[in-house]
Order: sequence, then C-alpha cells, then structure tokens
Amino acid sequence: MTNRSNTRSLLAVFAHPDDETFGPGGTLALYAKRGVDVHLLCATRGEVGEAPDDWRGYADTAEMRVAELQCASETLGLRSVRFLGYRDSGMPGSPDNAHPQATVAQPIEAVAHNIAYHMRELKPQVVMTFDPIGGYRHPDHIACQRATLAAFQMAGDASASLDGLPPYAPQKLYYHTFPRGTLRLAVRLLRLFRRDPTRFGTNKDIDLTSLVADEFPIHANINIRSTTDVKMKAMQCHISQNPGIPRGPAAVLLHIFASHEHFMRALPTPPLRIMERDLFEGVV
Repeated sequence: MTNRSNTRSLLAVFAHPDDETFGPGGTLALYAKRGVDVHLLCATRGEVGEAPDDWRGYADTAEMRVAELQCASETLGLRSVRFLGYRDSGMPGSPDNAHPQATVAQPIEAVAHNIAYHMRELKPQVVMTFDPIGGYRHPDHIACQRATLAAFQMAGDASASLDGLPPYAPQKLYYHTFPRGTLRLAVRLLRLFRRDPTRFGTNKDIDLTSLVADEFPIHANINIRSTTDVKMKAMQCHISQNPGIPRGPAAVLLHIFASHEHFMRALPTPPLRIMERDLFEGVV
C-alpha cells in the first residue's frame, strides 16, 4: 500500500509486538486520530517473549503475539502493520541471540535494505524508532535502531537499488526515549516503595539504574492526554506481556509517564535549543 497523494504519513519501526504500544503508543494514536497514515514495521513476531503455558488456544507464542498486535493496531488506529521477517533474539546472552534467523544475527546493512524498501513504498515524511540503547539495551531494539538510521539515509539514495522503487527521502527521524530526570525519579520512587530498580519489568530483567547514565537530548515533547485511554486499551491487547492494571509503585510510575511522550530528533540534526510539540513541525 503506497502513501496517498498529499497525505501525511508516519512510519514506526520497532522490534516486537507490544513495542509500539508500551513505548510511543499514545503518539501513534494521536497522529492516527489527526488523520495521519500511521504505519508499523515490526522486525519479529515476538517468538521468545513471555507466554502462558497453553498459548491461550494459539498454535505458538508468535501466533498469539501477532493476534495481540492486530488488536493493538486496530485500537491505536494504525493504517498498516508489516513484518520484516526476522526472529526474536531474546535478551542479552540468551541462546536465542545465536539463532540464524534472529534479528541480531543479520547484517545491519541487510536489515536496513529491508526497511528502506518499505520507506520507499510507504513514503513517510516522519520515521521513528528506538533510541541508541534500544530503550533498555534489548539486542533487537538496538539492531532496529541502527538499521533504521541506515535505512533512512539509504531510502533517498539514488544509487541504492531497492527492487526498482524510485528514491524517496523521509524528512525527519526521531528516537523514542525517556527523559533521564524522569528515570532518576522512577529509581528513587521504587526504592522508597522498597522495590528493586535493578529488577524492573514483568520479567524483572530491566536495570533502570544502568539506564540513567546514558543521556539523550529531548527535542520533541508530545502531549498525549487525549489518547492516554486509547494507549491503555491497546496495552490490554498485549495481555501475554501485560501483568494487568498497575498497582502500587507501578501505578505511580505509570501516572508520571502517562501524559507525555518524548523523542530525540536524530535527523535533520536539530539546533542546540529546540523543543517541538509536533513531530510534523516543518514538514513540507
């Protein structure tokens, strides 16, 4: 499906079913609500993610998570979802890292070629992906970030052959990220509630204390109050990855994060002092 003439289009490139919702879901829903064609490229089908023993009637984890993504994409109002065809690599050090179809086992240039093809076909003005540490250092997230950056430049390069598609250069590339001040506050609150910030998340495999040292500038602050409820509904679609309605310290943290989503503008390089309230600011 190609981009319609004179229609604004946004392409999100993420690694697993749920990344689009638990990350910038409010922003994706906001732009879909505004009439923007919002497309998602998902590198994997989340094959090695958390799953109930019986897969809830599905053939396997991948089939279950694809169904959850379909539910979430409809809730968020996405125009299309496409898969890049790679396999979930699991967390750092997992045996799944070495699977021949794992995302991290692929050359970055090959993944970038795949993404750039979709960029030329969908013609988004704005592209978003993970920050350089993949949010919390997930190997697939980092691979997607690096490949998307390369693809952003490749898509507009006339010398790059992509199955006969003409060059198309998206105008802006953003990384979804979290303000480090907010993360530091989250660490303090977790300790106040006697929770271990080095074992955060459903699988207790995220060390929040290690993330605050990597400082990323914030260039766009998107108010998602009008779509927070939509994001919460989409989160419930990913029930296998969602422990349920947050309570206690998790509820406090969710409230802190809920009203705004933040982005670093990678390209074009922004001025030293800039704070955009719209990812399409300056788009022609």
